[in-house]
Amino acid sequence: MRRECLSCSTGKFLGLLMIFGLACLMLTHTNKAHSVSDGLAKGIGTNEEHEEVTDVGIRFKKLFRRAPRLPPRLSPDEKIIHRNFTGKLNEPNVEEQWKARQQNVKDAFTHAWSGYKKFAMGYDELMPVSRLGVDGLGGLGATVVDALDTAMIMGLDEVVSEAGSWIESHLLDRIRQKGQVNLFETTIRVLGGLLSAYHLSGGEQGMTLAQKGPKPTIYLDIAKNLADRLLSAFTSSPTAIPFSDVVLRDSSAHSAPDGLSSTSEVSTLQLEFNYLSAISGDPKYRTEGMKVLAHLKTLPKTEGLVPIYISPHSGEFSGENIRLGSRGDSYYEYLIKVWLQLRDTQDGNFTYLHDMYEEAMRGVKHMLVQKSIPSELVFVGELPVGPKGYLSPKMDHLVCFLPGTLALGATKGLTKEKAMKDNLLTFEDLENLKLAEDLTKTCFEMYSVTSTGLAPEIAYFRTKDYFESGLDGGNKSSEYVNDIIIKHADRHNLLRPETVESLFVLYRITQDPKYREWGWHIFESFEKYTKVESGGYSSLDDVTTVPPPKRDKMETFFLGETLKYLYLLFGDSSVIPLDKFAFNTEAHPLPIKSS
Repeated sequence: MRRECLSCSTGKFLGLLMIFGLACLMLTHTNKAHSVSDGLAKGIGTNEEHEEVTDVGIRFKKLFRRAPRLPPRLSPDEKIIHRNFTGKLNEPNVEEQWKARQQNVKDAFTHAWSGYKKFAMGYDELMPVSRLGVDGLGGLGATVVDALDTAMIMGLDEVVSEAGSWIESHLLDRIRQKGQVNLFETTIRVLGGLLSAYHLSGGEQGMTLAQKGPKPTIYLDIAKNLADRLLSAFTSSPTAIPFSDVVLRDSSAHSAPDGLSSTSEVSTLQLEFNYLSAISGDPKYRTEGMKVLAHLKTLPKTEGLVPIYISPHSGEFSGENIRLGSRGDSYYEYLIKVWLQLRDTQDGNFTYLHDMYEEAMRGVKHMLVQKSIPSELVFVGELPVGPKGYLSPKMDHLVCFLPGTLALGATKGLTKEKAMKDNLLTFEDLENLKLAEDLTKTCFEMYSVTSTGLAPEIAYFRTKDYFESGLDGGNKSSEYVNDIIIKHADRHNLLRPETVESLFVLYRITQDPKYREWGWHIFESFEKYTKVESGGYSSLDDVTTVPPPKRDKMETFFLGETLKYLYLLFGDSSVIPLDKFAFNTEAHPLPIKSS
């Protein structure tokens, strides 16, 4: 019967119908299960499920659709390339970019050094346009010594060898033969540079960054000889305040023609003299240096703020002018840095330095900090006639050291993240850190507001009481073009380091990448407008015009500070860590000793 049924047309039809029915049952079962699971995941109602299950015709059509084309599977390496192609940089490639930018800074240093070596070797400074050397700092080859530890940090062994050989062969004779030098400038540049080179070349179990050049003891011996002569500024004075000028060849000292010393100058010697005592074993350097700060502690102040002049004859402050620009700046910087240097030592109580620093920063916030109009940039003004007089909305580029100092004082060199995790920040620390970030932005905008992207030496800020028209920086697209006023006499740029110093410190502490980006913009402007093709970089006469006229001088701090801070900003944060080193005011890193 089965054979007969299958052989007839009716049997064949019934067989096909049975197969078709089984197929439909299987299809609807599968779709039902899929639809219910989708409905649970997406919140679809049961009526929609029923419609989807019973719509067999539509589902049946799907059996004959072409399968969707899936993207090809990529290997891990191909995935990295694909992400880069779409513009989404992964972390390793971001770091590669900063390594490349760091190399650009290294190349700039090499170009600066090549011009100095070619046209001015042994002179204090290079005049890159005239291709001549000039002695403006006592004739001790200041650029050589100032640039040496930068070359060590950058790993430029050839430059280290050239600079080290010159120091070994010539510097001691120069010290013995030269006449008048400024105590402050010689200490921060030459003495500080020698001491940093001593440590970085392996002295006192230091870092041994330098593979070439003289032995570390050479740097130490010359530093001691120089410091012994500089001590006459302390021992010749009738008070604890040293004279401003020293005659090296006969180890004598005298005051400036007006009889006064700058407050910043007498209080910005202690990092160097303290470290020299530590490595030489002779306490006399530290004793003389710390006498100054101990004496300043006893003098009357205005909310921690002090006038910018002091008399070595009377030991008292002179005048009423209070500012954090020239002649006042590094007094406040060294209060916190010397405390950091000495706080772990067991032979003295130096908490008074931290107390003086905190009182001064409260005074800054209460008496000097204001906001510009219309865009509310935070700036630090001056009190030219004292605390009872008017506030001038004038801010030197030199004041841009302050954001870095505030951040360092808040976290003591640790990252903000670590300091907060360890519960080390007070409310006042957080307030100071916020002010540091606000001031760093202002310092950067002093660059971006000009036509060249480089800051003037001095800026004024528009307030309700002060405004002058027609004195903007030239960059009309800047959001702050109406806030910042640049007078004609203040439009020069000396290749100063203070802003990039604060960018470096703020990046290390906050880890915010914007500070690196701001530093890169500044570096690009230096490259574009200050580079001299024959070698070196030149200061400028007017940053508001393009092309800016060149001033024909490369300050020693461009190699010693500006390029060093940019190089460290773009590099690994473990190199010269802020909680292990104190940078003197000329950017020479000195190790912080722990008990």
